[in-house]
Amino acid sequence: MAVDRRRRRVLLGAFVVLAILATLVLSQVLATVFFAVTVAYVLYPVRQMIRHRGWGRRVSAGVATLVGFLAVVIAALPIIGALYARRLTFVSFVRELPAEIPVSAFGFEFAVDVSVVRTRAQSVLTDVAVDLAAAAPVIALKATLFVLLVYALLWRPHEIRATTFELVPSVYHDIVEGFHRRVRDTLYAIYVLQAATAFGTFCIAYGVFAALGYDSVLVLAVLAGLLQFVPIIGPSVLVILLGIYQVTLGNPSGAVLVVGFGLVLIGFLPDALIRPRLASYTAGMPGSLYFVGFVGGVLTIGVVGFIAGPLAVAVLLEAGQQLSTEMGVEPAPPDD
Repeated sequence: MAVDRRRRRVLLGAFVVLAILATLVLSQVLATVFFAVTVAYVLYPVRQMIRHRGWGRRVSAGVATLVGFLAVVIAALPIIGALYARRLTFVSFVRELPAEIPVSAFGFEFAVDVSVVRTRAQSVLTDVAVDLAAAAPVIALKATLFVLLVYALLWRPHEIRATTFELVPSVYHDIVEGFHRRVRDTLYAIYVLQAATAFGTFCIAYGVFAALGYDSVLVLAVLAGLLQFVPIIGPSVLVILLGIYQVTLGNPSGAVLVVGFGLVLIGFLPDALIRPRLASYTAGMPGSLYFVGFVGGVLTIGVVGFIAGPLAVAVLLEAGQQLSTEMGVEPAPPDD
């Protein structure tokens, strides 16, 4: 018995050391692996639906991976298209910025020196273009790795589950199941619910901005859709900024129109129409905690924090709930 206990400790220590070593060696692709795992979580029901229709594991995994790939392409096309369509306009705007901007206020006139800002903006544009060109092969490799990982995870998902349970004593299997459900529901809420609401926001915003006569309709609609992923704030901040811009142009009626129609149709309508129909996919996380996870994750670890931040908060909530249940603490009743 003592030998078995010592053997397990040695194996556990070796596992921890090798896990740390693998993390260091694979640090450049950890974000890609993380995204692949989360996407595979969301695509698993698609894989199962195809599997239940009589198709093999390879076909089911391939079709589910293709669905995920097409979803990413469809989501990225409007963003890339908007940036590409307005690239020359933005570059020309930066190049044509004057060295000084005259400002008049309360009967006084003075000039604001923006030459440093202009030079810095031009330098940033050049650096971004060079970095994107240099990173193109790396991005292609990571995209290939992402697709292969998603396919591999969907090909034999039950083996991953079996391996996980083999590493955990049977008395703790219910705890693992609880964390699994919480992670699954949180990822559904982020990917499915937020993406569907963002797409609906994009479509409605495109129609509203086109009807109000804005020039950069596609860019504004894409921004509105992207802001839907920012909890609490949402696309309403874009509508309010456009209203302020109209006021500065001396067009108060235009400000009233964009704020009135924008807040109702862009800020409220997508949430009212789409979220109730997909309510079963939500994780039951309060919006304030989701906001903390979103902002904290993005500021701490970058883009991957968009998923990892809310996921960390959700796992923490699940641990707290399981601890309360284990200690026999009754949940507090909701406030009226």
